Amino acid sequence: MEIKLKKTNYVSGVIEVPADKSVTHRAVMLSSLAEGNSTVRNYLPSDDCSRTIEAFRQMGAEIKIDNGSLYIKGAGLKLAKPQNGKYNIYAGNSGTTTRLLSGILAGQDFETVIKGDDSLSKRPMQRVILPLLQMGADIKSNDGLLPLIIKGKTPLKAINYESDKSTAQVKSAVLFAGLYADDATTYKEPVKSRDHSERMLKAFGVDVRVSDNFVTVYPAERLTAQDITVPGDISSAAFFIAAALIVPDSNLTIRNVGVNPTRDGLIEVLKQMGANITLTNMREISQEPVCDIVIKYSKLKAADIDASLVPRMVDEIPVFVLIATQANGITRISGAKELRVKESDRI
Repeated sequence: MEIKLKKTNYVSGVIEVPADKSVTHRAVMLSSLAEGNSTVRNYLPSDDCSRTIEAFRQMGAEIKIDNGSLYIKGAGLKLAKPQNGKYNIYAGNSGTTTRLLSGILAGQDFETVIKGDDSLSKRPMQRVILPLLQMGADIKSNDGLLPLIIKGKTPLKAINYESDKSTAQVKSAVLFAGLYADDATTYKEPVKSRDHSERMLKAFGVDVRVSDNFVTVYPAERLTAQDITVPGDISSAAFFIAAALIVPDSNLTIRNVGVNPTRDGLIEVLKQMGANITLTNMREISQEPVCDIVIKYSKLKAADIDASLVPRMVDEIPVFVLIATQANGITRISGAKELRVKESDRI
């Protein structure tokens, strides 16, 4: 496919961006574990999210797609047992599917094999295996890589786990496993990572308590079905924000963007650099803060970004680097080594 791009004099208008992938994954997972019928509106129909949908279809959830929405009849916290002894789940290139699902499978009473494509098969899984082993699950791997063979246990053992990395995927796996534990499970991380799981667990009726970088989840007997609307993805919005900031005479509005405070690091840094960005029509939808973002062309100055801010903008750093090339001065980013173990080496 050949794409031809022409230089534009300015960027203007009102647009919407695709739905948030992180929220879509979690909405599908918890709706599939709930009792009753949930609706997930404005979901992201990406390959990664499709892997999550197909995995839960295999395990007993009824998921129908109609006019941009998912209609999910949950299987309950105890998923259907496999007819042939074990489930074989293909996660494609989705690290979120693999790691979050591992936490759920740790609390089931059957065996599951998770495989992925060549890229996912090179990504580290030991970070999620370790806490789940401590909780009592039986997990085998290829020296910390896929495939994973997970034999669940009920109940799991509640733990107090302190991670040396701020990663929402590992945190979410432990919290999801905590639903099946014998007591409260607490997770601590160095810097608070994105909190979509904590917010959505609360929406589905789970007792979740948050204090600074600590999250505690209590065992659940059932999840209550919900009507979820997925906001626009700030990572997708970042590219349009970049274009409007660096092209003279631009004035762009992006509607219905999720601005979760654990994901808004890009906005904070750009404002420090002198960006003319305004957040309007602030509201909360399905436990997530949402707004319209107005961006105008701006002359930017360089900034220093340290490790404490990286978790709040980790997915936006590549496009931020492009923006930084147009700023006056030298921009420095430290503590971003997590980018080397994404689906590619983003650095």
